[in-house]
Amino acid sequence: MPKRSASTGFILATIALDALSFAIVIPVVPDLVMRIGHLQRDQASVWLGIVFAAFSLMQFLCAPIAGGLSDRYGRRPVLLISLAALGLNALLWVWVPNLWWLVGLRLVAGALAGNISAATAYVADVTPPERRARAFGLVGAMFGLGFVAGPALGGWLGSIWLRLPFLVSAVLIGANVLYGLLVLPESLPPERRRRFSWARANPIGSLSLFAANGWTFRLGLAWCCGWLAIGAQQSSFILANQMRFGWTIAGNGAALALGGIAQALVQGLLVSRATRRIGARRTAIVGFVFAILGYAAYAVAATPPILVAAIMLTAFAALSNPAIQSLLSTAAGPSRQGEIQGGLSSLQGLSMVAGPTTTGLVFELATWPGGRLHWPGAPFALAGLACVAGLLAVVTLPAALPDGQTRAHDGAGDADVTGGDPAEAPEIGAEEAA
Repeated sequence: MPKRSASTGFILATIALDALSFAIVIPVVPDLVMRIGHLQRDQASVWLGIVFAAFSLMQFLCAPIAGGLSDRYGRRPVLLISLAALGLNALLWVWVPNLWWLVGLRLVAGALAGNISAATAYVADVTPPERRARAFGLVGAMFGLGFVAGPALGGWLGSIWLRLPFLVSAVLIGANVLYGLLVLPESLPPERRRRFSWARANPIGSLSLFAANGWTFRLGLAWCCGWLAIGAQQSSFILANQMRFGWTIAGNGAALALGGIAQALVQGLLVSRATRRIGARRTAIVGFVFAILGYAAYAVAATPPILVAAIMLTAFAALSNPAIQSLLSTAAGPSRQGEIQGGLSSLQGLSMVAGPTTTGLVFELATWPGGRLHWPGAPFALAGLACVAGLLAVVTLPAALPDGQTRAHDGAGDADVTGGDPAEAPEIGAEEAA
């Protein structure tokens, strides 16, 4: 196995570059949709939901396959092949002529987005269970750093030429692939690999992991609720700011960068401390409470200062996902990290199909010209309700572990991610080695 510190550094740098290449295009997508589709702002929200949902639909279908392949053949080849194909996909956006081409490219990109499940499985490979909450927090922080520079850079490049961010994104992904080819070692030794199974790799099979018992079901549900809420930001954040405050591409890019800075600080500095002091379960609860408050502020934001407060509050929502992810990762066992991370990516994709499409439709209905209701913040109210459901799922997490053991307390001083002894973490199943 590669040295943990070195290999984790490699993969975190890869994730940061990947996040940067993705986030750089976010500020220009709404204007691109309006321009090539000849749409008004209230009409564009539905198409934005479709564009983002197309990616997530294919991620739902294909992420378990990528996770299973990485359990069989290793993380490195799956990660590098998917990144190379995504770079080519980004390059094709420079010439996209209409909305249907755009949706098609997003479908292909979603099918190739196995790099996330392979990358998180890589981190789990080289990190002991009691330190995975911190490691997944660092993964989130690197994503946050990518989203700091990405939207700001994308807003500036988009003001020069609307399609320039896509060209720069392709170049960055290409550099990322070259970096991985030169320095990224494999993390999964041959003796820990296992046979690939289509029964486990199909999305329904991957979801069965979370239906195994009430413990995994609630954690999976909470994971879904967090990503459902994020759909409101994808479909409506930029359009709502343009409608309420008249913000430009550059202004929205700066707002997204602010959110990225705050989220990176939370995940890089607070996740590990919170899980050590109060346990992973309570850390997830705290994150959902902040999410509810943040989305409520988004819903009623009538001035930019209220919006900034909403950005700060939702940044603390980033406490939840690493805590949930570490609990499930510990339960998966060393030979199933690709499968469990692929399953989480599949759940994320399914949630991100429903989230942007639903909130995009709500935005259109709430801002329809001449309609009785004019409330650009309506999608964020729906996002807040989703987070209420996520909070309830974690709060009602059964006290008994799936194997019948009793969960240790989640109080201060717990040194591990589960709130008990790492050896007592429930394993989701046992599989034969390849």
